[in-house]
Amino acid sequence: MNAPRIMRLLGLLRKESLQILRDPSSIAIAFVMPVALLLLIGYGLSLDAKNVPLALVIENPNADTASFTAGFFQSPYFIPVRFGAVQDAEAAMRERKVGGIIWLRSNFTRQMLSAGAAPIGVIVNGADANNARIIEGYLQQVWAGWLASYAAAQGISFAAPLTVDFRVWFNPAVESTDFLAPGLIALIMTLTGALLTAMVVAREWERGTMEALLVTPATISEIIVSKLAPYFALGMGGMALSVAVTTWLFNVPLRGSIWLLMAASAVFMLSALGMGLVISTFSKNQFAAGQIAITVAYMPAFMLSGFVFDIASMPAPIRVITYAVGARYFVTILQSLFLAGNVWPVVLPNVAALALIAAIFIAMALRLARKSLE
Repeated sequence: MNAPRIMRLLGLLRKESLQILRDPSSIAIAFVMPVALLLLIGYGLSLDAKNVPLALVIENPNADTASFTAGFFQSPYFIPVRFGAVQDAEAAMRERKVGGIIWLRSNFTRQMLSAGAAPIGVIVNGADANNARIIEGYLQQVWAGWLASYAAAQGISFAAPLTVDFRVWFNPAVESTDFLAPGLIALIMTLTGALLTAMVVAREWERGTMEALLVTPATISEIIVSKLAPYFALGMGGMALSVAVTTWLFNVPLRGSIWLLMAASAVFMLSALGMGLVISTFSKNQFAAGQIAITVAYMPAFMLSGFVFDIASMPAPIRVITYAVGARYFVTILQSLFLAGNVWPVVLPNVAALALIAAIFIAMALRLARKSLE
C-alpha cells in the first residue's frame, strides 16, 4: 500500500473514530445494550424449575407418609401445599395454582413394597412440559431412594429394579444459567455487530455525509475497512464486557483460555459486522436497517443456533439452514470454552466456519457497494 492510500485510510479511520465519540448511540449499542440484554434475558430466562407449587393429598397420614413426604419440604424444587381431597387438588391444578399432585392413597403403607402395586398417584400439568419432566424425574429418584432406605431400616430384603450412579460432566450443578449464558453472549453480539454497521451506515445516508465521502478519492475497499475497524474495536469491547458480566455476575466458569476466547470472538465479530454492511447496502434508512438486522440476525441466532433448541431434534431441512447461521458455530465455541475448556477438535472447525462466513459477508459488501456506487 502506497503512502497516499495509507494517509487516506488513516484519515477515514480518524473521521469514523470522531464520529463514534460524537454519537452516543454507537456507544450504547456496543456497551449498554449487551449488558441490558444480558441482565434482562439472563435473569428472566431459565430452564430450571424451582419453587414449583406441589399439591400433597394424604388419605391416611402416618409415620411412613410423613417420612416419604419430608423430602419434598426440604427440596428447592417444590413448595408443597397440603389438600384434604384429591378433587380439591385437581381444581387447584386446573386454576394453575399447583404444578402437580402427589396422591398417597389410604393403602400406601400396605402396597408400597408390593410388586406391581401403584401406591402413589401422580398427576402433573403437561402444559409446561419442562416442569412436568422435572416433577416426574424428581419423584422417581425420591421414591427409589426412599424405598431402599426404608427397606434397609426395616431389615426387609428389597431389590431395586435399577440403580443409577449419575456423573455429570462440564456442568456438575446442572444449572441452566451455566449453559444459557455463553449462548446468550453469542445471541447478543450477533445483534450488536449487525446493528453497529447497518444502522450507522444507514444514518450516514440519511444525513447526506455518505455522498460527501463518495466524492473523495477513497476507494470502496478503503471505505469498507474504515467502517469495519472502529466498530470492530467497539464490538470487541462490548464482547469483553459481556464476558465479564457472565463470569462475575452470573458466576459462570471460564475453563478455557481467555486469549482463545477473544480470538474466536474476533472472527465472529467480523462476520457480524460484515452482515451489517451487507444489510446497509439494501437499506439506507435507519429504521428499516434496524428491522432487517433484527429479522435476519437476531431471530435466526435465537431459533437456529442451538442456544435454546437442540439442532439435532430439528427437521432435516431446518438443520441444513442452520449451517448458514454464524451464531451456531459461536454458541458451540462459547459453551465449550466456558464449560469444558480448550477442546481443540470443537473450537478449530467452528472458527474455520466463522472465518468462511466472515469472508463471504465482507466480499458481498464490497461487491454490492461497488454496484450501488457506479
